[in-house]
Amino acid sequence: MQASQVKGFDRLSPNGVGLIGDSLNNAANKMEQVRISKLMSEQGLCSRREADDYIERGWVYVDGQRVTELGSRAYPTQKITLDKAAQNTQQARVTILINKPIGYVSGQAEDNHKPAVTLINAASRFAGDRSPLRFFPAQLKGLAPAGRLDIDSLGLLVLTQDGRIAKQLIGEDSPIDKEYLVRVEGRLSAANLALLNFGLSLDGQPLKHAQVDWQNDDQLRFVLREGKKRQIRRMCELVGLKVVGLKRVRIGQVRLGDLPIGQWRYLRNDERF
Repeated sequence: MQASQVKGFDRLSPNGVGLIGDSLNNAANKMEQVRISKLMSEQGLCSRREADDYIERGWVYVDGQRVTELGSRAYPTQKITLDKAAQNTQQARVTILINKPIGYVSGQAEDNHKPAVTLINAASRFAGDRSPLRFFPAQLKGLAPAGRLDIDSLGLLVLTQDGRIAKQLIGEDSPIDKEYLVRVEGRLSAANLALLNFGLSLDGQPLKHAQVDWQNDDQLRFVLREGKKRQIRRMCELVGLKVVGLKRVRIGQVRLGDLPIGQWRYLRNDERF
């Protein structure tokens, strides 16, 4: 990309932080300027932390002008693009899908329980993984869970180095739904089944609409668009049910499929959540 580095700005905000772009045209639009890192995150280019790193490296352009000053602002209508170096960095980042066993935590080790990332090595890679990527221990650096799956549950867990995927899955306004198969004990009336779909509150907040239905005599299917701590177990308790088994089988368009417990595979380039 041919672009000159911005040494100054054609306009300054009241606190002296630089603004990017044609001030006359943008003033006419009467829009508010926003931190470029925030715009980049909202547009799905990267996480805000990654945006700050890219800006410092000179890898961010606004309307073709290179931005190097942290805290710089732009208008939401302006075009933000990434340098080839930033794109290459993103493409090198991996996302791993693992069938987390019971007894492992999603993130940091706690109460002597190991995190799921400790299961990832060359030997535990799923033999049916169709990704052409080769495993290197360096891929474990910066690999973090994009969402939680509690220690008593098993199933699909996403670990990623890519801030775009993390934001897509766990961002406050994420549209991605998650599907669970839940074995329960107890009686469930039609009225309480309706409550599981909508009408319950946790932590003083009403829950979003869910999709809950029977799969067989003792198993429910839950589809949720939010992920409060131990949400399904707590929802079931509110209607008199005890959860005796919980398995996550889908996140968005990505399914657990035949991935064995304790094994993992790469998210392929042709897969989207």
